[in-house]
Amino acid sequence: GTVANSLRLLHYAIMVLGIGIGLQIVGIELGALFAAGAVAAVAIGFAMQNILQNFVSGIILLAERSITESDVLEVDGRIVRVVQMGTRATVARTRDEEELIIPNSVLVQSTVTNHTLGDTLYRIRTKVGVAYGSDMERVFEVLLEAGRSVEDRVADKEPIILLLEFGDSSVVFEASVWATDPWRARVTRSNLNMAIWSHLKAAGITIAFPQLDVHFDAEEFAKSRIAGREEPE
Repeated sequence: GTVANSLRLLHYAIMVLGIGIGLQIVGIELGALFAAGAVAAVAIGFAMQNILQNFVSGIILLAERSITESDVLEVDGRIVRVVQMGTRATVARTRDEEELIIPNSVLVQSTVTNHTLGDTLYRIRTKVGVAYGSDMERVFEVLLEAGRSVEDRVADKEPIILLLEFGDSSVVFEASVWATDPWRARVTRSNLNMAIWSHLKAAGITIAFPQLDVHFDAEEFAKSRIAGREEPE
């Protein structure tokens, strides 16, 4: 929380101040030390550029609080939950119970989706294609009923049904519902898909799949067979 982040920032400041005072006590002048080690400092600086970058990024994260512990993030296409924020890296856990060590600079310099920054509300979408012979108004009604039947959706926000496109083999609809637990997004999407499957099946509406129509002309086939037989060997 806010108190923990403030204590960490204070801890870093005290560490830096303590090192400076300690050097002064043992008789080492900081100015002389910096002058004598200027060349070495440049070389070490290049070597420690990433470490320093991650450290500064960690300070920024703690100060801005754009990411905090327990937040659910999307980083490089993976959904993770923040477990611990350190000075160099942030530890996060995936849905597969794997622990990722993410450099703090990645969280500061990259586009990161924080699903729990302002609130936990988010939308689950899925697509389904129906046969062209279907009653499209009935399809719309059935998909709306399927969306309403999903238990872990936000009850006071209606599902959204859209007709997306007229595909090669199907008319493609998108159904979406609102939910409040981004960590369970895959489960909610699965529940929505199952509801759509069962509702369309109960309504007798065919879920389309890619298919190819082949027309066979028996008369032309017979003529080609006869012509083949009459050709001299």
